[in-house]
Amino acid sequence: MPQHYDLPDTAQLRHDLALALRAAAHHGLSEGVCNHFSVALPDNSHRFLINPRGLHWSEVGADDIVLIDEQGQVLAGRHRVEPTAMFIHGAVHRIAGCAVVLHTHMPFATALTLTTERALDPCSGQGAMRFFGRIGVDADYNGLALDWAEGERIARSLQGKDIGFLGNHGVVVTGATLAHAYDDLYALERACMHQVLAMSTGRPLAPVNAALSARVAGQIQGEREQSDLFFEALRRMLPGPGR
Repeated sequence: MPQHYDLPDTAQLRHDLALALRAAAHHGLSEGVCNHFSVALPDNSHRFLINPRGLHWSEVGADDIVLIDEQGQVLAGRHRVEPTAMFIHGAVHRIAGCAVVLHTHMPFATALTLTTERALDPCSGQGAMRFFGRIGVDADYNGLALDWAEGERIARSLQGKDIGFLGNHGVVVTGATLAHAYDDLYALERACMHQVLAMSTGRPLAPVNAALSARVAGQIQGEREQSDLFFEALRRMLPGPGR
């Protein structure tokens, strides 16, 4: 039987993961009770925290978060885990070496995966420029991720990138911390929204050159305090159960 939580090293991570899930629901990035956020424990034990099956993200508290191993077996927590959860997350954690993996079908980013370009144009606007040089594309949709081969192909498509656009599917955003990854997830959807709205006018886009986009990306990535401040603001705005 899965053990109860008695691991002090998971406490803050569980609160932060639950907060990221509630924030995604608040910002309209969730998909019913589907999709997953996961974070690896910092002890290199190949154990991961992940959201439970069947709960809407808006209702998730720290005690709802489930601890699993790299095969998706529940080690601690009172809920089940959706069976396909680790086929994507386990592969990305293992192959890409990411601490945090956020997978969503958020509307505007997913809309761009349905186009022939498959992804955001990182030269299209200031919000998009933060992702210059960071986007990998997996254009070969092959159905639901029901086996390790599907997840491993997605993970390999990142190729050192931390943002993955999955053709005809959704996106994966990775990061070193939940605060940074969630800020990127939120900013990515906003940038995709801007591009989709611009495209809907029927007028051609007017992107800037790659050198300028790269410079802006460096400016934004060189100072991530804003990401931490945003996450702390969300913590004040969206207190969870028991906080």
